Parts: sequence; structure tokens; C-alpha cells
Amino acid sequence: MLEFKRDGSKAAICLAPALLLMSVFTFWPIINSFIMAFLNNYYFAINNADFYNEMMSVPKSYGYFMGGRFTGIGIENFLALFRDKDFLIALKNTAFIVFVSVPITVIIALLISVALNSIKKVRGVFQTVFFLPYVTNTIALGLVFNSLFHVDYGLINKLFNMVGTSWINSGATWGRAMFVLMMYSVWDGLAFKIIVFLSGLQSIDKQYYQAAQIDATPRWRVFWRITVPLLSPMILYITITSFMGAFKVYSSVIGIFGTGRYGPIGNDKLLITIVGYVYEQFNISGMPFGVGSAGSMVLFLIILLITAVQMRVSKKWVHY
Repeated sequence: MLEFKRDGSKAAICLAPALLLMSVFTFWPIINSFIMAFLNNYYFAINNADFYNEMMSVPKSYGYFMGGRFTGIGIENFLALFRDKDFLIALKNTAFIVFVSVPITVIIALLISVALNSIKKVRGVFQTVFFLPYVTNTIALGLVFNSLFHVDYGLINKLFNMVGTSWINSGATWGRAMFVLMMYSVWDGLAFKIIVFLSGLQSIDKQYYQAAQIDATPRWRVFWRITVPLLSPMILYITITSFMGAFKVYSSVIGIFGTGRYGPIGNDKLLITIVGYVYEQFNISGMPFGVGSAGSMVLFLIILLITAVQMRVSKKWVHY
């Protein structure tokens, strides 16, 4: 009989390279962003902030821990964040994308997966077709949608005799531009979800369906009473990861609108998202990084809160 010994030193050696990289490129940036979010007028390039200036001007005998009052640390970055009209627009756009595209994508992916699972002969072909967006570059997909909805030569306008209707070009309204972005989000999000749901469906014991067939149970009831409960762990996983991904939407907007950045040319912040707003703050010349860091912290807290709510609610309907 083989004996497996627990050797913590060997595990530490194996994990050390990955942990080192994560410490440098993941853990430290998160900690640093949190610090910068509470430093007023912080400039990353020169590592300068009000807090550091005041620390240098106050005698050591009357330092911070001895009761000194420093205005360099506070919530001014967060106050400035919520006073910024662009951030409020980004918050609205991101919330709309998340709470509309994610449920639609999950439902469509689940229905397609159930349909594909009932097909035997050409299932692999359809799986490949639906999986293609997942292995295609996000910017490339965005360029495809840019061509489909172009005001002059777009296939959509030609098919529906709507040439001249601006979807993503100059003059596009928020509704039309958001419709294109939603179409892209749904199409791009189907691939991974379908593969996960298919793997879950194929692992369900066929005896459940055979028993339902003997009882002449309608298909909709089989779906609702057997398929959905047995797939509930997969549905929870897909929902949580989809919400996280939707809150971080950025590259798809750039891919679709191109030189318009976050919207049609002439209204380039029409569809700006929270991640786009954070990048904009870091790109502004001479702008303190504090506001951008505060935006990233707000995004982190929103995702954390929604994930916690989902985990709490899932205890009532997820069956393991």
C-alpha cells in the first residue's frame, strides 16, 4: 500500500514561481491601488502626494502617530469620483450592460445547450461553430461588428433597407449604440457558457430522463424540474463569472467604436464603462492617480457585493 507524505517544503518550492509573479503583478497592484485611492493629489510619476509633503514639513516629535493632523489622507478622491459626470455615465452604462446582457446570455446559452445535447450526429459541428467566438480575438470580433453595423456599407443596413442609419458612427444615439454593444456581448459570451453547460448536461444521469419519459412528463417540466436543478451548480458558476466579466467590459467597446473609443465619433464618451473611465484617468497628463484608483476600488466593492449576494441567495436553489 502506497503512503503519501505531506511535504510542505516541496509544495512551497513548486508554488514559489507562480506566487512570486502573482505578488508582483496581482497582489501588490491591488494593495497599491487601495493606498493611492486614499492619498490626495498623488502623482505616480514623481511619487508625490499631500501626505508626503506634510510628513516632511512636520517635526518628527509631532508625527502622524503623535496626533498630527494630515489632510493628505482622506476620501477626497471618492468625493471627486462621484461628482464627475463621466463616472456617473460609466456607472450607468456598466450597470445596464451587466444586468441586461448577462441574464439574456445565460438563458440563451442554456437553451442552446439543451438543444445541442439532444442532437447526436452533428453535435460536434455545432459545438465548433458556437465555440469560435471564444478563440477569436476580442478586437477582431469588434471590428466584425463595426463592419456589420457601419452606416454606409454595413450588412445590417443593406439587409433591412436602412442605409444611412447610424448605429456606431457619428450621429448614433445611445440606444442604437448600446444595442450593437449588447448584441456583441451576447454573441461573445455564448461560447464559453455553452461548452460548460454541455459538459454539465452530459454528466447528468440518464435515469432521471428515462423515469420522466415513462411518466409521460412534458418537456418543459423535465427541463424545469430535472435539468435546471441538476445544472444549478453550473448555472451559479456561469452567473458569477459572467457578472465579473461584464463589470470589466472594456476591450469590446474599443473594438466596436475604434477611433471613437467609448462611443461614436463626436460623442466619444457615450458608452464609456467603469474600466474605461479608470484608464482615462490614468492617461490624462498630470492627473493624480487617486481618482482612477478610487474608481477601481468602487468597481472591486461592487463586484464583491454582488458576488456575496449571489452566494447567499444560491444556498436556497443550488443543489450539489
